[in-house]
Amino acid sequence: MSGHSKFANIKHKKEKNDAAKGKIFTIIGREIAVAVKEGGADPANNSRLRDVIAKAKANNMPNDTIDRGIKKAAGDANSVNYETVRYEGYGPNGTAIIVDALTDNKNRTAANVRNAFSKGKGNVGTQGCVSYMFDQKGQIIIDKEECAMDADELMMLALDAGAEDFNDEDDSYEVLTTPENFSVVREALEKENITMAEAEITMLPQNYVDLTDEEDVKKITRILDLLDEDDDVQAVYHNWDMPEEEEED
Repeated sequence: MSGHSKFANIKHKKEKNDAAKGKIFTIIGREIAVAVKEGGADPANNSRLRDVIAKAKANNMPNDTIDRGIKKAAGDANSVNYETVRYEGYGPNGTAIIVDALTDNKNRTAANVRNAFSKGKGNVGTQGCVSYMFDQKGQIIIDKEECAMDADELMMLALDAGAEDFNDEDDSYEVLTTPENFSVVREALEKENITMAEAEITMLPQNYVDLTDEEDVKKITRILDLLDEDDDVQAVYHNWDMPEEEEED
């Protein structure tokens, strides 16, 4: 089973991550704060915090930045309380979009999300209107260039730890888990010093929608760009079958 999750190739993902590093660090910083408030500052006793730290490391966040974030969240009883909110809606041609946010002002975030959808001629729907079209999965992406382990050996390691699926892509391996097994599988790979380009619980579409009309592509790109610029937005999931970027030499 290969290629079904449509993640962008590692090279372009890295370039995008470098360009958006400030935004990613803000996102992860908020996730650290929430994880510490929920389960304490000791990663050994807080699996959610361990998962966020793994995500931080996959995005090359420096260890001292991670430590500062944990200490700040643990030591500041008056720090901002973030709420988790999810919005669901439609882009052009029935494309499905899910927006996860962490916010200290739900009214502001809701207005910004609605504005992003409306500017791309989409609309926000009711809770649950599109989430049934996605599966929640733990997803771990491993750059082949960073992995010395043989593909079969890596696959057996992941499956033995409780992974559901293993995909051998062009320049990466993808490990899929249930949300419940994600931490266990990630930690099993960590113990073998496997470097992960990505490690997080995500929403994968069951089917993809092609957009052939140039105006539709512009509209959905507008929605996704505006959501990406919003500091409250933590993650955006959609079922648009984005065209593969051509590999550069």
